[in-house]
Amino acid sequence: MDLSNYATVLPIVIICYLIGYGCKVIKHVPNKYIPIIVGVAGGILAIPAVKIMPDFPATDVITAISIGIMSGLTSTGVNQVFKVVKAK
Repeated sequence: MDLSNYATVLPIVIICYLIGYGCKVIKHVPNKYIPIIVGVAGGILAIPAVKIMPDFPATDVITAISIGIMSGLTSTGVNQVFKVVKAK
């Protein structure tokens, strides 16, 4: 399995991170809903990405959506890493 193609999902992770950060800044969105929001956003962003990005690691829409959801949820994990590093 070639993992170099998975670097193409990095833009989805970054965009979802910014969406989650925006939800946090707005303060009208409870923290428990942010992972759901970024997961859905990742799934939505992956649909055009499978058509636009030639190296996207999926060839069909269903697989693209699942990769997008996981990329969105990855942005939540990235946020937690920043929190831990910042706390120390």
